[in-house]
Amino acid sequence: MPHEPSPPIENRQQLVEYLAAGSRPADRWRLGTEHEKFAFTRDDLRPLPYEGERSIRAVLEGLAEKHGWEPVIEEGLPIALLEDTGASITLEPGGQVELSGALLDSLHDTCREVNTHLCQVKDVAEPLGIAFLGMGFNPKWRREDMQWMPKARYRIMRDYMSRVGTLGQDMMTRTCTVQVNLDFSSEADMVHKFRTALALQPVATALFANSPFTEGEPNGYLSYRSRIWEDTDPDRTGMLPFVFEDGMGFERYVDYMLDVPMYFVKRDGRYVDASGQSFRAFLDGRLPALPGEKPTVTDWEDHLTTAFPEVRLKRFLEMRGADGGPWGQLCALPALWVGLLYHQPSLDAAWDITRDWSMDERLQLRHDVPRQGLKAQVRGRSVRDIASELLDLASAGLSARNRLDSGGANETGFLEPLQRTADSGLTPAEIKLDRYANAWNHSVDPVFTEFAY
Repeated sequence: MPHEPSPPIENRQQLVEYLAAGSRPADRWRLGTEHEKFAFTRDDLRPLPYEGERSIRAVLEGLAEKHGWEPVIEEGLPIALLEDTGASITLEPGGQVELSGALLDSLHDTCREVNTHLCQVKDVAEPLGIAFLGMGFNPKWRREDMQWMPKARYRIMRDYMSRVGTLGQDMMTRTCTVQVNLDFSSEADMVHKFRTALALQPVATALFANSPFTEGEPNGYLSYRSRIWEDTDPDRTGMLPFVFEDGMGFERYVDYMLDVPMYFVKRDGRYVDASGQSFRAFLDGRLPALPGEKPTVTDWEDHLTTAFPEVRLKRFLEMRGADGGPWGQLCALPALWVGLLYHQPSLDAAWDITRDWSMDERLQLRHDVPRQGLKAQVRGRSVRDIASELLDLASAGLSARNRLDSGGANETGFLEPLQRTADSGLTPAEIKLDRYANAWNHSVDPVFTEFAY
């Protein structure tokens, strides 16, 4: 597809203005939901290769042929699909299939989108004996079992990851998440939402904890996916202490991103390896990978995607703390954050819960939750207790939005899976661990039937 040339960037202020341009009035706020899933062959529970009769490529080409998606080609191979709604289907490095949803007005719209997508994927996959699993970390496959997808940016990232942490390649090939992207109305609104969501991201991690197995055995964690992020690349992950400091705003985030080491620059459809190099140097025309060149807006957009904090700022805010999960939970993640962040009284009350926590307490909670889940504590309160309070606030926020479906129901029903988790005190991971020890007779294989899409 032809694209307009991306305008050049001459100075840091343009980077700030780029982020600020994401501000929009509340009546134009939307939500975009993303979710990833592992593809596997039903008969032998193996990950799909890229090529072959039963493959990732066969799924992509089937979706294009049967359901009208438009292929995105790189080096002659389909590596993604686009739809005129703005939705896309992309591939994570290990062949995880991701739906990046369109910008929609309500959770009812989002759930319709998710259901349509999963029906289309099943329509293509079932005749091939292919199914999908939503969990935070793959419960069975080894790192060497994973075939890397033929995307040039992933080759650059893979090589760099091995130099900056021990688990980055596992993050790329063996994890899945569900995320929601949300809007802000101004710089002050962005900061308020960023701080609240970042402080509370470990609570979402606990509610969605769903990665207790590694290579067929319990790994000692409830969200091993979340643990992996602690040893991926400290330069581009974590809880971003500066977000809670005076002076936080678009400018401060730009300064953070200028110090995040680069991965690549895309030129003429090819990825140029700039791993470890500085966007500050690029801004001055001193990038070793492209001497004398200055960045474009597209280069900045690409660079913004290469930081992986628990909440990420682009022209919207991304909630990044949750493990992937079953079909029924995919709409619960956007429901939680829309209810909390799109209703001012709920947002203010959620911030009040966290505002007095020290940075050390926030970091400790982030560290404790992957292992302890809802049992983790901060300031003498359990995460389970905080989660119950947040669900009440989210429910109030969704009720106030009053987005109704054709039957007259508002959006609060999408919180029900999380309410069950908070009421029982059992995360999805703990339910699977119990089945592993009892009904599954110490095997993870039943997860591929009982929890498959």
